[in-house]
Amino acid sequence: MYRNTLRYRWFASTNALLLTAISILCILPLLHVAAVSFSSSSAATANQVYFWPVGFTKEAYLRTLDNPLFLQSLFLSVERTIAGTLLSMFLTVTAAYTLSRSFYGRSFYSWFFVFTMLFNGGLIPTYMVITGLHLTNTLWALILPSAVNVFNTILMMQFFRAIPKELEEAALIDGAGYLRSLTSIYLPLSLPSLATLSLFAMVWHWNSWFDGLIYMTDYRQYPLATFLQTIIQSGDMRNTNIDPGQLQILSERTVRSAQILIGALPILIVYPFLQRFFVQGLTMGAVKE
Repeated sequence: MYRNTLRYRWFASTNALLLTAISILCILPLLHVAAVSFSSSSAATANQVYFWPVGFTKEAYLRTLDNPLFLQSLFLSVERTIAGTLLSMFLTVTAAYTLSRSFYGRSFYSWFFVFTMLFNGGLIPTYMVITGLHLTNTLWALILPSAVNVFNTILMMQFFRAIPKELEEAALIDGAGYLRSLTSIYLPLSLPSLATLSLFAMVWHWNSWFDGLIYMTDYRQYPLATFLQTIIQSGDMRNTNIDPGQLQILSERTVRSAQILIGALPILIVYPFLQRFFVQGLTMGAVKE
């Protein structure tokens, strides 16, 4: 009955218009970058490109995909994202499942995890640990410092605590152990939360650039986000391995736009497949009966 009222229809219409406007504002910068990447050098340099290519050309993409440094940083980011997400989710699930159980000292360990969210060693001690372990210029320097995300662990713990305990008790009576209970009961029932937290981890590893900048002394070991940051923000195109004469033909804006779009493409492809789990994963476990 409430949905048929004038107030509800007015609210729904206003909400739809507002969300549509916000969506358009989020899409327009991406359309502009895509248009610049497919435009000619003269049009991009003269700021004549808005949301449609001017002087359509694919030369920027051909030169970008022919750049070994860009491809190396792209493959490194893919490797980091896959390995980092798998390791992070493994540690998150195992820690969350343990903390969701009732055992002596559980409160101490829970607050120990929370304490690390409020206080941490800081940048310099973390850098000293990484260099002391001789992890610089290795993939582990990008994965291990952020392997355990306490916020994700707490969310996962709440998801597990929302699952009825009777299911695990029945499995234990039938002879299943805690590991079998985790893999056969908790994980299948927590697919929305697993997809949501996996998306968080993937986006973090893919977009993280600062750790690559401080832990990688060789620019050839930069992940894609760090590689793009160095040539976009600082304007340093020397490490792009593109001939200066070609840069004059292509324009720095078209090359940068092509690299930005290629860098954002994997997340744009993966997100729609995980979106249906996103809202359910965030709300699951939020209400405790």
